Formats: sequence, structure tokens, C-alpha cells
Amino acid sequence: MKNIFWIFLLGLMLVGCQAPAPEDPRLARVHNYILYLSDLDGLFNENTSAEDSAAIIRTFRDRWIREALILQQAEQNKPENLDIEALVKNYRESLLKNSYEQVVVEEELDSIIAPAELLAFYEKNKEQYELETPIIRCYFVKLPSQEAETDAVWEWWSDLDGENLKALEQYCQQNNGTYILNDSLWTRLEEVAIELPKGSLTAANVGAKRDFQQRDDEYQYYLKVFEVKNRKEIAPLAFIEEQARKVILHSRKIKLLQEKKEELYQLELRRKNIEIFEE
Repeated sequence: MKNIFWIFLLGLMLVGCQAPAPEDPRLARVHNYILYLSDLDGLFNENTSAEDSAAIIRTFRDRWIREALILQQAEQNKPENLDIEALVKNYRESLLKNSYEQVVVEEELDSIIAPAELLAFYEKNKEQYELETPIIRCYFVKLPSQEAETDAVWEWWSDLDGENLKALEQYCQQNNGTYILNDSLWTRLEEVAIELPKGSLTAANVGAKRDFQQRDDEYQYYLKVFEVKNRKEIAPLAFIEEQARKVILHSRKIKLLQEKKEELYQLELRRKNIEIFEE
């Protein structure tokens, strides 16, 4: 963090310390640092009014003065062993390298993960995905009592075939309902429990709440639990799929960049652009 701070200050020092263009108006001075109008190039466009331009200049100038004061104090208190040139060199090299690696990844990384590869990764690594909290597959609906057409909702809920499921989902959307109507989706139990009256759904009683309806002054609630995975059990693939995909892609990225380094090394070695001096 200290290195980043000094690199930032160096960047500030470069703004306002460049050689001014002829007749370049000065906007402010702090000790030996001078802010010129040309340092604000790029902040204006042809549609910027004179009033807006003046406001931009004032804002930039006032901020620059305060930052320059910090810079001046930092210069006075600079550690004796601080090598600014080395820090800037390392930072520049890091930016260039990261920029090139990003281009390589964007152009060459295969981001398509076949289901078989995803399943193979899961089978090999699933012991790492032990649940920290219970999860459930369920249908869940929470609707404002005053807006809910109880008979219609109950009819849909009692027979959730394709048409009823679609009708219930549309009704929830139209009436500010909270709902889960995807029976393949795994959800943390606590995320459903927080939508229900306190104590209605817990890790201890979820087994008895397989088909649950309740109503109070504000809402009516519907819950069907299809499957439960308890804490310490292995998470199903569907629950950790996104995380698994990120791990697979990260591994591919590391491998790709290592291969690119070796490819460049062998290429430049053949071109005799690499020379190793023996001690």
C-alpha cells in the first residue's frame, strides 16, 4: 500500500509540472508545483459552455491544490530508502504485462465448458464443497394478503403443471410477490426462512414443512420442499456450478499464460534474441 501511495503521488507531481506551452495561463501554484490550463486538456468538449468550463476549472484547481499540498508534505517526509524510479519501473512493467495477458486471455481462452468436463471436475473435487448451511429445492410464494386472490392462487398452487406454474409466476410478478418457482434451483434455507414468519422454517423443522401454507395480516405464504441438503453434506453440482466454472476457467487461464510464456521463450531463443551469460 505504501508503494502505491508513492506511485500515486508521483503521478500527481507529473500533472502541473510539465513544461508549459507558450502563453499557457497558470491556474495555481503550491510551492514549486504549478498548475497550467493545458493540464486540463480533455476535460472540455466543444459543447461545454463558458459557465460550465469555469466551474470545471474551479473544481479541478481546488482539488489539485489540496493534493499538491499532500505531495509537498510527502516529499519532505520521504523515506531515505525509497527508490521512486524503481517503483515506477516495476509498476509500469506490471501494467504492461497485465495488459498483454488480458489480450491473450480475451483472444485465446476457450470459455466453453462442456457438461462432461464440469461433471468430471465436480466428481474429482466435490469433497471440497461441504455445505456450511442447509440448502433446499423448493417452490415458494409470498404474496401481499390484500392483493392475493386466494382461491385462484390456491388452485394454481394445488396443481403446479406447466400452465398453472406460468399463471402463478405472472401473478406474483404483477402483485409484488416474492417467489421461487424453479424446482431445480437450490437455495440457502435461511434465504427462504427470512421471508416467512419468524420460526416458521428452520434447520430443525424443515423436514416437517414439506407442504406449508400460512397467512397473516400482511402476507400469505406457500412452500413446497422437494429436497434438503443439511450442513456438512456435500453440495450438489447445481448449487456450486457457477463457482466450479470460475475455478475451471481460472485454471485454463493459468495454463494458457504458462504455455504462452514458454512459446515466446522458444520462439525468441530460435531467433537468437535471448542470450545467457555464464558466470
